Amino acid sequence: MANNTKKSKWNIHNRGEILWGWIFVLPTMIGLIILNIIPIFQTIYQSFFKTGAFGRGNIFIGLDNYQKMFGQSEIWQSLLNTIVYAIIEVPLSIFIALVLAVLLNRKMKGRGVYRTIYFMPMVAAPAAVAMVWRWLYNSDFGLINQIVQRFHGTPISYISNPNTAIFWVAVVGIWSVIGYNMVLFISGLQEIPGDYYEAAAIDGASPVRQFFNITIPLISPTMFFVTVTRVIGAMQVFDVIYMMIDKSNAALPKTQSLVFLFYKYAFQQNNRGYGAAIIVLLLAIIMIITAIQNCAQKKWVTYN
Repeated sequence: MANNTKKSKWNIHNRGEILWGWIFVLPTMIGLIILNIIPIFQTIYQSFFKTGAFGRGNIFIGLDNYQKMFGQSEIWQSLLNTIVYAIIEVPLSIFIALVLAVLLNRKMKGRGVYRTIYFMPMVAAPAAVAMVWRWLYNSDFGLINQIVQRFHGTPISYISNPNTAIFWVAVVGIWSVIGYNMVLFISGLQEIPGDYYEAAAIDGASPVRQFFNITIPLISPTMFFVTVTRVIGAMQVFDVIYMMIDKSNAALPKTQSLVFLFYKYAFQQNNRGYGAAIIVLLLAIIMIITAIQNCAQKKWVTYN
């Protein structure tokens, strides 16, 4: 009889925990379904249509949008631009953020101030950031070229040269996300027990050796998370390019991303079906890259 009473109390307790668990998770699930899952299926559905007159009466055209997309050189150039931007931005932003996190995780005066300074670009409005950097990059009166000329250097066309514009745009992206990555790395570093470093120091391991043999393996889960999220973010770059590169800029074809093309066709030309097809292509690429990262992480991520 006593066992049955304990079991009933245990079941009531478990039901209460399950109920409260669903209550806390349900708002997030509802938001995820409404804001993410449903729009994904709507976008896929719309990619098979051509936008009707005045945005109404969409016409079903099957795979025509995809056939047009795969045969258009502008799409492949924009895909290449997006990949180049991601290749530049992701590794450099992670490396710089990790170095800063290690330096600012030590006991030092003004540590909180330095952390705040490095994180400030993340909370600044992207439009404001892009406009400031656009002024800095200006080939005629930009601050950077003014400094270059002061040292008798030759002014550089940063964002008007088609061959180099994407690299300078990526610099802005790196500068913008370093603070966010740094905070994530600091949180990961603070989870590493100090006993490991003390034992390594007693064994005569140098700080560099401690970094590669202790810090990197133990912070690898955080590095994996940052890498996945930054790749996804870099593949969706839009605001920096839109604010810094004018329509009349000769470098636009060499800098516009897939999201930029989506905006161009879906909102400027009112061809939402074709724009949806571009986003579906981007979604498929991101899913493939993420799947590859999930498979590769088994070889280099160390879970305690």
